[in-house]
Order: sequence, then structure tokens, then C-alpha cells
Amino acid sequence: MQLNPGRNAATSLGLLAILLWGTVVGLIRGVSESFGPIGGAALIYTVGSIFLVLLLGFPKLRTFPRSYLIVGSMLFVAYEICLSLSLGFAADRGQAIELGIVNYLWPCLTVVFAMLINGQRASIWVAPGILLSVCGIVWVVGGAGGLSYERTVANVSSNPLSYGLAFSGAIIWAVYCNVTKRFADGKNGVALFFVLTAAVLWIKYAISAEPALAFTAPATIELCVAGGAMASGYAFWNVGILRGNLTLLATASYFTPVFSTFFAALWLATPLTLSFWQGVAMVTAGSLLCWAATRGRPARNG
Repeated sequence: MQLNPGRNAATSLGLLAILLWGTVVGLIRGVSESFGPIGGAALIYTVGSIFLVLLLGFPKLRTFPRSYLIVGSMLFVAYEICLSLSLGFAADRGQAIELGIVNYLWPCLTVVFAMLINGQRASIWVAPGILLSVCGIVWVVGGAGGLSYERTVANVSSNPLSYGLAFSGAIIWAVYCNVTKRFADGKNGVALFFVLTAAVLWIKYAISAEPALAFTAPATIELCVAGGAMASGYAFWNVGILRGNLTLLATASYFTPVFSTFFAALWLATPLTLSFWQGVAMVTAGSLLCWAATRGRPARNG
């Protein structure tokens, strides 16, 4: 299936991709509660692989730069595993939403690595942008009452695996974004990467102690929605950035934490405090500030 819309339609698909990505945290957590953290993640990426092959077809690997295939696939698979398992191993639904916000540290980290890897120039405003994003994460993780180093350390210590995976995922995705820009040569290997992610997760499931998968109608529907949303998000985003209004899409993408938190709170029936929303706003504002600091400033080696 080929997606070749005009500019306005492509922009609309890009905006739809942002909304679809905003559903990921809530859906992954919901599926993991039905099928287990590892089994649920393996099922999501299996369904997502099927959707992507139907939407984009399987990529012709001979036309891909070898460096992108090797490094890109390793980073992509590592990120998706970190994201899905951090949410699956969360202590409860509220913590899963919290971990989703930790993952959204990646936009400002992308700017940092763009400066280090691709020679991206940035104004002095990048520093307060990074600081604001980090403070927003601490504000969210610190719980009710806002900024608190002690509460943040206590919360992270209560589940270091999930918090470590979420933070590692943010770093890995930031590196992936820069590696893709530098080595992909316009190619899109996301269908292959989803297949590889599913394969790694099935191997992990086979050697884990998780119980056998138990399918019910509601859980299966949620699984299909989750896999379809993730796959469609990647497919539509690729069309949007290639053919649509890139400036509009880039700006809108930085509001994904807001969409994600709102949807997850509704889907998982989890009320959030004013303090939590303040942290989300800080992360979003910090990411926008980092992005604005690089606008109109080409990379030194680009």
C-alpha cells in the first residue's frame, strides 16, 4: 500500500500520527496488564509489524545504507524494549503515566546530541530549555507537592528498573534520531525494526517466567488497537515529514506529552494531581524552548 497524499493531506496524517503516539502509554500499560509486561509487549510489536508491512510494505534492504541498518536497528529495538517494559513493570497505573513523562525527556536530549553528533548550532536559550525539562521530570516524579529531591529519589528507588528503562529509552531515542538524520539517506526501516523488536521480545518471553498468554475479547481488541496505533503513527509520521508542513508538525509534536498524559489518565481511569500537570507543562515548555533555540541555525557539518 502506497501513501502519496498532497501537502495538506500529508500534514493531516502527520498530526494524526502525533495523536496516535499520544495513546501509546495508556495502551501499552493496558495490554501489559492483560498479557504480562514481556508477553504483552511482544504481542504489540507483532501486531504492529503486520500493520506496518501492510501500510508501507517490507523495505528493500539492499538499498539501505549498512550503517543505518546496523546501528539504527540496534537503537530502535533497544528504545522500544525500554519503553514497553518500563510501562509494563510499573508498580501501578499512576506510575506508568509518570514513566511516560520521563520518556519525554528525549526531545531536549535530541537537541543536546544534535549539538554533539551533528554539529547543530543553538542559541543560549537551549540551556534554560534543558533545565526546565529536567525540573519538570523531577516535579512529576516527586509526586504531590512539586519539586523535591528527597521524594524524587524515594520514588525512583521504589522501582529502579522501570525508571532506569524509561530514562535509558529517552537517551537511546535521542541518539537514534540523530543517527537516522545522519546515516539513513532518506530511507525508512521502521517495518524491519518492528519485526526485530518483536523477535527479541519473543525470545525474552520464551526464557522468562511469565505465564502462558490468556486471550479474552476485550484484551484482544485493546491489543489490536495498541499495535495499530503504534504502527500507524510511525507510518503516517513518515508521510507527514516527507510531504507535509514540517514546521507545523515539529511544533505540534512537542505537545505529545500533554496528549499522552490526558489520554492515559482517561484510558487507565487514573486521576492526576495539579502538581503532575504542572510538571507536564514544564517538560513541554522546556522541549519547545530547546527546539526554538535551534531554529534557523544550520549544523556546522550539515
